[in-house]
Amino acid sequence: MFKKILIANRGEIACRVIKTARRMGIETVAVYSDADAQAPFVRMADEAVHIGPSPAAESYLIADKIIAACKQTGAEAVHPGYGFLSERTSFAEPLAKENIAFIGPPPGAIAAMGDKIESKKLAREAGVNVVPGFVGVIEDTEHAVKISNEIGYPVMMKASAGGGGKGMRLAWSETDVREGFEATRREGLNSFGDDRVFIEKFIENPRHIEIQILGDKHGNILYLNERECSIQRRHQKVVEEAPSPFVTDKMRKAMGEQCVALARAVDYHSAGTVELIVSGADPTGESFYFLEMNTRLQVEHPVTEAITGVDLVEQMIRVAYGEKLAMTQDDVKIEGWAIENRVYAEDPYRGFLPSTGRLVRYNPPVDGWSDDGTANGRRGIDGIRVDDGVYEGGQVSMFYDPMIAKLITWGETRDEAADKQIAALDAFEIEGLGHNIDFVNAIMQHERFRSGELTTGFIAEEYPEGFHGAPASDELKIKLAAVAGFIAAARADRARRVDGQLATPLDPPGEWTVTLQKVPYTVVVEEDTILVNDVEVDLALEYTPGDRFIDADIDGEPITIKLETTRMGFKMTTRGAIHTLDCLPTRVSQHSKHMIEKIPPDLSKYLICPMPGLLVSLNVGEGDKVETGQPLAVIEAMKMENILRAEKSGTVKAVNAKAGDSLAVDAIILELE
Repeated sequence: MFKKILIANRGEIACRVIKTARRMGIETVAVYSDADAQAPFVRMADEAVHIGPSPAAESYLIADKIIAACKQTGAEAVHPGYGFLSERTSFAEPLAKENIAFIGPPPGAIAAMGDKIESKKLAREAGVNVVPGFVGVIEDTEHAVKISNEIGYPVMMKASAGGGGKGMRLAWSETDVREGFEATRREGLNSFGDDRVFIEKFIENPRHIEIQILGDKHGNILYLNERECSIQRRHQKVVEEAPSPFVTDKMRKAMGEQCVALARAVDYHSAGTVELIVSGADPTGESFYFLEMNTRLQVEHPVTEAITGVDLVEQMIRVAYGEKLAMTQDDVKIEGWAIENRVYAEDPYRGFLPSTGRLVRYNPPVDGWSDDGTANGRRGIDGIRVDDGVYEGGQVSMFYDPMIAKLITWGETRDEAADKQIAALDAFEIEGLGHNIDFVNAIMQHERFRSGELTTGFIAEEYPEGFHGAPASDELKIKLAAVAGFIAAARADRARRVDGQLATPLDPPGEWTVTLQKVPYTVVVEEDTILVNDVEVDLALEYTPGDRFIDADIDGEPITIKLETTRMGFKMTTRGAIHTLDCLPTRVSQHSKHMIEKIPPDLSKYLICPMPGLLVSLNVGEGDKVETGQPLAVIEAMKMENILRAEKSGTVKAVNAKAGDSLAVDAIILELE
C-alpha cells in the first residue's frame, strides 16, 4: 500500500481523506494557501506545504505547485477531493509522467466525461438515455436563441465544463436566453477556463437521481445504489439522501446497469457518479435521462457510505494502488436511510445572500467524523455525523465555496433520519455570519419532504416569497411561552437577590404575559407548576442566567433552544425559525399597547449591494429611466453572478460605483428619483 499520499484540496474533504488515510496507516501531506494557513486540515496532516496566495487560481489550481509538493515530500499518490483539479486531465497526465499515482480515474475517462457535449454523445452510443438538446458548439447569443426556439422552452443553458451548480441558467423564454447566455459563458470561463455552452430541453417536474459507481483496474464495476438530490437552489444541491423515496428495485437495476455500461465504455475505475434526471410525471419511473458523469468523489458521498457500510475514500485508494474490489454487486446492500444537509454560509432570511466573515462561535452537534473503520463509524455517533473543515475563530473566506459543514444522519427509517436532522440542527451552534441551518431544518419538517414528493423545483415552489422561518405549530408556541415565562421568572428571582437595593426584597413576579406573533399567552410560574393559559405544562430544564443554549424536556419531548435576550423579552431559535417573544409581568404588559411602533425607512429608491462582491457590470447611468424589475447591475460573489433589479420605476439620480469595483455589503450602488 502507499506509504504517503498528498491531498490536493482543502476544507472538509481534505480532513475527510486524511482521516481514512490515517486509519489505513498512510501518512498524509496537505497543501495550503495563505487563507488556509491555520485551517484544521493543515494541522491534521503529517506534513504541510504552502503553495501560494489565497485565490485558488494562484494556489490550488496550479498543477505544477502540487507536483512540486509531491516531489518535495516524497508523496507517492495524490487524492484530488472534489472541485479544483479533480476532473482535469491537465493534472492527471503530468502526475502519471512523474510516476505519481492519481487517486481517481484514468485521464481518458476524465476527458470523455468532463466535456458535457462529448459525454452525451458517448452516453448515447453506450445505450444510455439522454435528454433532447443541441450538443454542438454555440457561436453567440443569436445562435443560442435560434437553438432554444427549435428545442422548445423551457431550456437549460450549461457551461460544457461546468459543475457544482455553476455555469447554469434556466430559460423560459427568448428574453431569458438573451439575458443569461453571456453570463453562463462568463461563469464557465471564470470557474473552469472554458466558455463553451450547450443547451438542452428542461424536464419539468424533474427529480435529480444519481448512481454511485465504483470500479477497479481489473474490469470490475459496481453500482452502489442511488442518491436523491432533488432539493436544490440555483442548481446547487442542498439536501441529499440515500436511498431515494422514489426509486423502485426495478428502476434501481435499470439505472445502475446503464450507468455501469457507460463507465465500462470509457474504461472507468475509481469512484464516480452518474447523474440522471427523472421525470416525476412518469408514474412508471422509466423516463430517466443521462445528465453528466462526475469522475470524482461527490460532496454527498457520506449518505452512500452510511447505507452500504463502504468507505469510498478507502476504496479509491485501494483501486489506485491496483487492488481488486473485495466485493461483488450482490454484496451491495441498503441498510436504513441516510440524509445529508449542507450547512452553507448564506443568509436565507436575506434571499440566501452569501455571508463571509469570522466564525465567532462554532460548535457542531457531534465532534467530527469517527475514524474507527466500522460501518457505525461511517454513521457517526448515534447516527449523527459531521464532516467539516472549519474551526471556532476561523474565517469563512470569499475565495472559496461557502459550505461550512455537512450534517449526515442515519436511521432505520427515513423519518428517523429526518428527526435526527431536526434535533442535530437545533443543537448546531454557529455565530458570526449568516447560515442556512433554519432553512434546512424547515425542509426536514416540511410535509412535502416527509411525503417524498420531491422535484428540483421544491424550494422555488414551496418558498416563492423567500424564506421567513418554519411555521410554528400551536403546540410549539405554547412550549416556547412556557420556557420564556420560566426563564423570565428565574432572571427576576436572581435580580431581587442583588445586594444594596432600595426596597425590601420582593418575590419575583409569578404571572407573565408572553406575546408571540401578536398572540398573548398568560404564563403562571409556581414552585412546582407552570401553567400556560391555565393548562399545566410539564417542563424540565436547567437555566443559569447567561446560558445561550437550553436543553429542555417539555411534555416528554426533548428540545434544544438557542436563547438571546432582547429589550422586551427573548429571541428563541429552534425548529427552523427565529421566534421573538415579548415577556412582561402581567401587571406591566397592559401598558405595552401605548408603545409607538417604529416604522423602518423606505430603501426602495436605492440599489443596494446585497453581499460583498465584485461589480461585474452596471447597465444604467445618471439620467436613465428604469422600470420595475429591470436588470441594473451584476454582482459576482462566491464565483456566482447575481443580477440586481430595480424595485420600482424611476430615473437614475446618482451612481456611486463602476464596473470592476469591489463592494461591501449594503453599499449603495445607485439612487433613483
